[in-house]
Amino acid sequence: MTNPSATAPYFPGFLPAPPPGLPAEPLGYHRLARISARHRWWRPVLGTLFVAVTYTVTVGLLYVLVSAVGVARGYREGPDGTVEFGPVTTTAVDLTMLAVAIPLVLLAVRWIGRRPAGTVSSVTGGLRWRWLGRCLLVALPILALTTGVMLLLPAPDGPEQQWAGWAVFGPALAMLVVLVPLQAAAEEYAFRGWLIQAVGAFLRSPWPAIVPQAVLFAAAHGWGTPWGFADLVVFGAVAGWLTVRTGGLEAAIGLHAVNNLFAFAAAAFVVDGLESDDTAADAPWELVALDLTGVALYTAAVLWLARRHRPARTAPAAPSSVPAPGPPTPAGYAHVPAPGFPVPHGARPDAPGLPPGTSPAASPSDDSVRSPR
Repeated sequence: MTNPSATAPYFPGFLPAPPPGLPAEPLGYHRLARISARHRWWRPVLGTLFVAVTYTVTVGLLYVLVSAVGVARGYREGPDGTVEFGPVTTTAVDLTMLAVAIPLVLLAVRWIGRRPAGTVSSVTGGLRWRWLGRCLLVALPILALTTGVMLLLPAPDGPEQQWAGWAVFGPALAMLVVLVPLQAAAEEYAFRGWLIQAVGAFLRSPWPAIVPQAVLFAAAHGWGTPWGFADLVVFGAVAGWLTVRTGGLEAAIGLHAVNNLFAFAAAAFVVDGLESDDTAADAPWELVALDLTGVALYTAAVLWLARRHRPARTAPAAPSSVPAPGPPTPAGYAHVPAPGFPVPHGARPDAPGLPPGTSPAASPSDDSVRSPR
């Protein structure tokens, strides 16, 4: 029998309530595609194609529009044919192009998945802002420490880096504070959100969903060094595991957003730092070792925090009653289980339905500087 305190609120109307005497198994985060009574095997497949195609088309159209505006305003074209707006504006455009994945994923969940769009955020049917805030507060000191150590590493051979000045760094930092969290969240919604739930719709174990998305996440950043690629795979796997373990994307978004904010800020600090085409995939082993140390410390801290604050980890498929032995499962009802400066990853182009007085509490179960992801 499911412990009510270990599950998030039931979403009425999305799975038929089981007959009396048959308990409903809770749904883990990776299984939430099945929370809708209209779930069919082809919905995750169609939704994946929809997200991939619409994102590609949307970004292409936006780049054409931005380029047309740039040419009209007299900006020159670079050797690759793209309009050169300057490092700060170009970075802002790139981050915005990544951020557009968020509404597309939410649309796919609601329109094709036929379930609440918020179920891709967490098992409670929405982003848990207080839990996200706690994760951000944990990430800030840990990643500030590891980033500081990275900055102390010997600089690679080449011209000495120079301070960009407040006239450049100030506007760049303001832009980064606004857009980097959206860029990081977009990648989390696409990889740790949609892809994990799309695969999880077919398999009870979360690992066949966690591992492939981690490899795809690394591949999306290009192939640089074996160390850098491995770093991205590990990061993606840890972020995916934390998502399933805590029942939502908040822990992964907190880690990703703070990591990338420090990395972009360090790049903006020096002249032409934002013009680098490198990504975390290009990191040497020294940076990877420090980066993974920060990820490990953050993971341990979030798990400790989860034991204290008990974020919901599962959502009940339907209201359950005291189980009665004997009756077979009727037709139509199925149990559902529960060396340089940082380089940005991706810079390349509470719930309704609770009975009165019920709390949705939950218990847990059992480069020379940081690279943005």
